[in-house]
Amino acid sequence: MENKYLNKYLNYFSRISTLSEEEIKVLTDRFVYTSFKKGTVLLKEGQQSVDTYFILEGCIREYISTDGDEKTTNFFTEEQWVISLSNFSPQNPTLLNLVCVEDTTVLIGNEQLAQEIFLLCPRFETISRAIVEADFAEQKKALTSFLTDTAEQRYLKLLKLRPDLFQRIPQFQLASYLGIMPESLSRIRKRITLK
Repeated sequence: MENKYLNKYLNYFSRISTLSEEEIKVLTDRFVYTSFKKGTVLLKEGQQSVDTYFILEGCIREYISTDGDEKTTNFFTEEQWVISLSNFSPQNPTLLNLVCVEDTTVLIGNEQLAQEIFLLCPRFETISRAIVEADFAEQKKALTSFLTDTAEQRYLKLLKLRPDLFQRIPQFQLASYLGIMPESLSRIRKRITLK
């Protein structure tokens, strides 16, 4: 086990709430990470989504396919959870696709593992709920921005909040995430550079 990954994971939870020795042991004993190569598909539309991912290193792109066109709905990077709404009703197939944009290392979780941890350390149920609520609040903010902001405003917000994406993600995928064509993204970049 690489300590850098375990430390990153424990530090993440410690920032949410101080952990007891017992809680640290429960997390450590169940810490198993998996690495995927760039281009690995983690989830395809039509499959049942049962896993959640905590990204230790790398980047995962979430997208939907409409009429053969891929529309990027999110990028997940270090210390972010990939939680699908369809995880809460696993009998429904997902509309989402998840693919690794880079070589990516994750911790994989599921409902069974979560229940095991909650049984041993009930406080983790509250911590887990806080994580899910924060994740959904972020998704709501992103949706609101998509509906109310101009493409340039969305670009500037993304540049301010997640500047690393501009070095890690191909321009056509960034454009898709912003809801514009790659040529429009080039024009926005040029206009901002000239200001």
